[in-house]
Amino acid sequence: MKDEKRPVRLKGVGDSLWVSIDPTQSIETLKKELITVFQRLGHLTIQSKVVLDLEAEGNYDSLVVEVRKFLKDKYNVASVLESDKKKTKSKASSKGKSQDWNKNWKSRRSDVLMIAGRIRSGQRIKARRHLVVLGDVNPGGEAMAGGDIIVLGSLKGKAVAGQPDNHDAIILALDFKPTQVQIGMNVAVGIDTDAPQTAEFARIEDGNIVVEEYMQSNPFAKLHWPQAR
Repeated sequence: MKDEKRPVRLKGVGDSLWVSIDPTQSIETLKKELITVFQRLGHLTIQSKVVLDLEAEGNYDSLVVEVRKFLKDKYNVASVLESDKKKTKSKASSKGKSQDWNKNWKSRRSDVLMIAGRIRSGQRIKARRHLVVLGDVNPGGEAMAGGDIIVLGSLKGKAVAGQPDNHDAIILALDFKPTQVQIGMNVAVGIDTDAPQTAEFARIEDGNIVVEEYMQSNPFAKLHWPQAR
């Protein structure tokens, strides 16, 4: 039997073990399949958090209780919860929106490189995806990322985001005074270093880099759901 047709399937291993089950099957069948899946994981099951994704609509509270007791007794898991996917779907539909949470931020591991301290002149910090700097980027320093760059301090050096061709990336700093910014292949130089200290961000609009105050033009304020960047 192919794995995708089994009544119990492992969907992901991260902060939690996401397990998909067919609740229309008998508890005996589900227990046998759970043993097959959990034996493969070995020590990863100990004190793990398990999320059950029920593949059929209906009230299966008693089944979840029985599965929870079985997994706790046999594999010493810390907790067994039912996925809130159906609740989320219901709320999304009421607003005319739908969101596949399991494939978005809830099950995603971080792609962010976060560093503390300042990037000094002559130093370059490069992140494969997003870069967060808890400090400053000094003149002569360079921050480079495949996605967004967030500087929780002064940006007075060079920032290169969205490499090589992510034009949706942004560059944000609490004190935005870079010598040069680049998003994708778009470059802007000569940012006003005499401007008052304020949180600003750079983005691409109509093929050009524009800089705006973050609190006035928050680009994410209109999103209905949290989205992974």
